Amino acid sequence: MRYFLCLSYDGTEFCGWQIQPSAPSVQACLEGALARLLGRPVPVTGAGRTDTGVHAVNYVAHFDTEGPLPYQASDFIYKLNAILPRSVAILSLSEVPADAHARFSARRREYTYFIHRQKDPFLRQYSWYCGYPELDFDAMNAACQYLLGTHDFSCFEKTGGDNKTSLCTVFEARWEPYVPGHIQVMGMPRREGYWYFRIAADRFLRNMVRATVGSLIEVGRGKRDPAWIAQLIASGTRSDAGESVPGHALFLNKVDY
Repeated sequence: MRYFLCLSYDGTEFCGWQIQPSAPSVQACLEGALARLLGRPVPVTGAGRTDTGVHAVNYVAHFDTEGPLPYQASDFIYKLNAILPRSVAILSLSEVPADAHARFSARRREYTYFIHRQKDPFLRQYSWYCGYPELDFDAMNAACQYLLGTHDFSCFEKTGGDNKTSLCTVFEARWEPYVPGHIQVMGMPRREGYWYFRIAADRFLRNMVRATVGSLIEVGRGKRDPAWIAQLIASGTRSDAGESVPGHALFLNKVDY
């Protein structure tokens, strides 16, 4: 029998989702907790990799059992959460068809990257303090239009990946302002300068989102024209694109099947 787990995790303590030989990963953490609960090794397959320090909300993973679980779903979630560290939380559990796959059945994935334009001690772990004097978000959103559609995104791909193709279809890409929860709830003086970048695609390459954000920042600073993004996609290499932004402000926040 196959089960889908929906979970969220704070990636600060982890080298990413995927198991690494000498560093803590979310995958290894979850497999260890399942092994303790079920009394046997339990391989887990995730919806995709996340880099070191990157977080996830509503992440999906699957595992298999030879028969029904020994607990009701609510009890299973409760017991598994009791074993897992505070940085990982199981949100739901559901039985799925045997051919359902957390990675290969996914049709759309969505990432969100947060930045703040002025010093804020309450966001330092989950948002990037981007203190450049000026950022033109209209220009950055104009540049986002060149990301839409099916393209070879190897210009934003970290070398060393094992994917067979660099083609991805981007459905959505945009920058939006927002007001952080701590400002709304605690009555702090409202300030401008909080933004997020949201991008959705059928698949993502290694480091693609962070390199894309770094390149869009180049446009926002006036160092590049919005059409530069189209030139990068058409003929650029990773060394031509902008620098990768820090991973701590990136969230994988949605996977659709």
